[in-house]
Amino acid sequence: MNIDEKIKKAISKAQKNEITENLIYKKLAGLVKDKKNQEVLVKISQDELSHYEFWKRFTGQEVLPDRLKVFFYVFVSRIFGLTFGVKLMEKAEDMAQDHYAALSQVDSGVNKVIEDEERHEQSLLGLLDEERLKYVSSMVLGLNDALVELTGALVGFTLALQNTRLVAIVGLITGIAASMSMAASEYLSTKQEETDKNPLKASIYTGFAYILTVLFLIAPYLIFSNIFLCLGFVIFNALLIVLLFTFYISVAKDLSFKKRFLEMAGISLSIAAVNFFIGLIIRKVFGVEI
Repeated sequence: MNIDEKIKKAISKAQKNEITENLIYKKLAGLVKDKKNQEVLVKISQDELSHYEFWKRFTGQEVLPDRLKVFFYVFVSRIFGLTFGVKLMEKAEDMAQDHYAALSQVDSGVNKVIEDEERHEQSLLGLLDEERLKYVSSMVLGLNDALVELTGALVGFTLALQNTRLVAIVGLITGIAASMSMAASEYLSTKQEETDKNPLKASIYTGFAYILTVLFLIAPYLIFSNIFLCLGFVIFNALLIVLLFTFYISVAKDLSFKKRFLEMAGISLSIAAVNFFIGLIIRKVFGVEI
């Protein structure tokens, strides 16, 4: 078959993409313990291999998988969960489907490849029932509270005390006490709900998310001596946490990234701004000098 060089290059790229995803899904299938999830991943892996063979008919050559891409998605799935890793890859596949649509002129079989990719997405949407996703609401609770409460508190402490070590100590004590309080509240709340979540695990997820946020936010006060540089890092770190966690949730739960990011960032920054002026007022009224 005579194929334009440009189209042949695009087909070769599609072929490499399919053999890469075949290997990714095969490796991910080896990670899961749930039999049903494993069977679906194996089936998708086999479909990707058949797509690879389909494209091979046009190029007439073997193509090696992208090992870096395989490593990346397997690593991401191990660290952040299978659901996040798979859905992140599916978002990249959405772009690949648009690319495939442009190749439909080559052979009618391309439409079958596109249909398989769409079916994969539908299968994956109802595929995974990961424990960590059951407790996302608990993680959000701990993270949101830590961001709102501690970001505001640190800004207030910074303006009132103006001593990095002292702010770090006060912030750490406040954060640890608040994390225990939040964990206990989540335990009691989950125990009263009609849910399949384990109250103890829910409280651990909440407390863990809270304390990690606390440690990240107070870190600048343990590293730098300039109080205003630390203040800038607190705001930056808070926005970075919001950005990363919102991205994780938006991918894993198929939610709007922009809406959730603006909402969480707006609340955190608003509370910080209020506490900024509270800290100034307290310092002036009580004449705090340290």
